[in-house]
Amino acid sequence: MNTSEENDLDHTCGLSDDELTERFKESIRIDNEIRRIKGLPIPKFDEEKHKPYMELPDGKRLYEE
Repeated sequence: MNTSEENDLDHTCGLSDDELTERFKESIRIDNEIRRIKGLPIPKFDEEKHKPYMELPDGKRLYEE
């Protein structure tokens, strides 16, 4: 296919933006579950402090500096 003939749907395999967003969110949820099972820290974001942090398996938060 000539690149001039491609459109946005060609780049997303015919999926809507909403479907891509849902798939992305689900992939993050699965990754976090795997991290939790393996006992690895999970990256998160504190909305109140507007800062990213790592949540350790024991629930402790390590804020990024």
